Amino acid sequence: MTADSIASLIYLSLLGTVIAGYFLLANRHRMGKIAQQGAIWALIFIGVAAGAALWDDIRSTSASLQSVYQQGDRIEVTRSPDGHYHLTLGVNGTPVEFLVDTGASEMVLSVQDAERVGIAHADLRFTGRAATANGTVQTARITLDRVELGGQVDRNVPAQVSGGAMPASLLGMTYLSRFASLSITGDTLTLIR
Repeated sequence: MTADSIASLIYLSLLGTVIAGYFLLANRHRMGKIAQQGAIWALIFIGVAAGAALWDDIRSTSASLQSVYQQGDRIEVTRSPDGHYHLTLGVNGTPVEFLVDTGASEMVLSVQDAERVGIAHADLRFTGRAATANGTVQTARITLDRVELGGQVDRNVPAQVSGGAMPASLLGMTYLSRFASLSITGDTLTLIR
């Protein structure tokens, strides 16, 4: 908790104590009913506090929930609650979640995802540079042996590893251009091979 949160909690506790004290003094002849109502309000307060404390966890869990539908060479992805499209591809046999980014020219892996698919950090040579929304980052050019999406396997796929911090690996146009059609209608991204 931050200092502001602690101060707010102390303030609310004191305010609640004053209000509760006044209420008890004003209604001393109905103590049984007051105790019952007090217990109900205490449970409501605890529930709201627990919901507020867990809000970030609830939000991040729901942000990753989205629908991916495949029929033959057609893949449809609904927009996730975070406003983006996410796809999980098999990279060298390991599932990697990508953020679909039509503004990215390359397929870009985070250092963590690169290590998960078997590319050692020590083997990367960060000789390239890329301009991002957060500034310039160093990149390392790699070739992925195998990339699979919806039963379609591509071999020797060029990609980059970003030396900067990334919330997720990016699925850019070098990979997306392998599809015959890419369209967004409403909240649905459609890819057709």
